[in-house]
Formats: sequence, C-alpha cells, structure tokens
Amino acid sequence: KTIVLFGEKGAGKSSLVNLMADKEVAHTCPDMQCCTMQWKEHTINFGGDSYMVFDTIGLAEPQLKMNEYLESVENAYRLIKELDTRGGIDLLLFCVRAGRVNTTLQSNYRLFHEFLCEKKVPIVLAITNLEREKRMEDWWERNHGIFEKYQIQVAGHACVTAANGLDGRHRDLYEELRDTIRKLVQQFTTDEQKQAWIGGNNLFVSLMRKLKELLPEGQHVRKKDLVPRLTKRCGVSLDVAKQLANMIRQDIG
Repeated sequence: KTIVLFGEKGAGKSSLVNLMADKEVAHTCPDMQCCTMQWKEHTINFGGDSYMVFDTIGLAEPQLKMNEYLESVENAYRLIKELDTRGGIDLLLFCVRAGRVNTTLQSNYRLFHEFLCEKKVPIVLAITNLEREKRMEDWWERNHGIFEKYQIQVAGHACVTAANGLDGRHRDLYEELRDTIRKLVQQFTTDEQKQAWIGGNNLFVSLMRKLKELLPEGQHVRKKDLVPRLTKRCGVSLDVAKQLANMIRQDIG
C-alpha cells in the first residue's frame, strides 16, 4: 500500500513515520535544502501489511517563486512516475503542526489533494505538537472550524505527539497514539478504498498547469526553461519535452 505523507517543513513528518513504524526509520534533516515535491521513501510494516510511505515536501509559503516552480517540475515528474510504478496512491496523510493553520496549509492541501490526486484519493489529517494538551482530542474540538474556514476537508484525523522517550504519562501515551495513527491508516487503505488514481504525462501536465496559479501575478513560465529540466534531469526525449512544455504553457481552457 502506498501513502503520500506531506506537510510543511517542521510539521513533524519524520517523527510521524517513526511513530507508525515504532522505530526510527526516518531521520530529520533540518539543514537539508527543501524543494517542493521532493521526497524520501520509507517502508514500514504493521498489522500484517507493508506500507511504502513517500515523505514529501510541500510548499513553504502560499505562493511559489519561479525558481521553486521550475525545481518542482523535475520533482513532480519523477514522483508521478515512481507512484505509477507502485500502482498509484492509496492514501494522502496530511501532517500539520498545531497552531500553523494558515493559507500555506490551504495551498498544500490543494497541491496534493486537488492538483496531484484530483480529489480521487482519501485524505486524512495528523495533527502534531500536542504534548501540552491534557486530552489531545480537545485541540480538534476547539480548532476544527479553522480547517473548514480554509476549505480543508478530510475523511479522518488523529491528534498525536510524535516525540518519543518522554517520561511519565507520555510514555504510555506514545504507544496509545501509535495505535491511533495506525488504525486511521488501516481504515482508509482497505482494498475497498482503492481509488482510480491515474498518473502519467497527462496528470503531470495538469499538475504543473495548476501550480502556475501559485506563481506571483505577471510571472510566465517559459518553454526554454522547462525543456532542459525535462531532458537533462528527467531523461525525457527532446520531442516529448517540447510537447509537454507547450501543454504546460497553454492556459487552462
């Protein structure tokens, strides 16, 4: 089963992977240069199933700079190709740090749920950084309206702390929360949940067209910038690269 885990840098994605795996399989790299749609793969096993988690970097700001857009071209092309070979996406897992519900969050939601998955894949929310809450679900009860304000709709959620090695009640709580996030994942990755996600070049073109909406007004994507990204970095033939670049540059009709 294939899970695309996404969220802003610092949201706690690596810790969430380790919580699900019940061991350290993902390492945080605070100094790593972040590029939108860049990813790392982790294989985790629980409940008799194996999960391939694509730990993916989302947007750092509500808008994209042109150089970030061009970097995302390469990452998005490779990601879609890799997901295609795995048979598509079973689940989107949106990792959100408590207190950071803003327009960037909305842009990330649209990037993955709407642009990448065309609303065909179930999406669930994991809210992190809730160590100070006596009852973590209280946070959701107080704040779920904010997600509705930003038009973020999810099929399910889990309130967690992904920090391990804590003393007192948190040690027992860690195991409880591990089971909570695992049950959420299992619930929405059953065979009956499998959606008709289709990748390929058409989805890639659609994704890059829609991503143009996040560029500052007046900025235009140039064919001469797109083609080298696709030929030199993605191994696409020159003819196909030109065709894809032309399609991306067309306005959505």
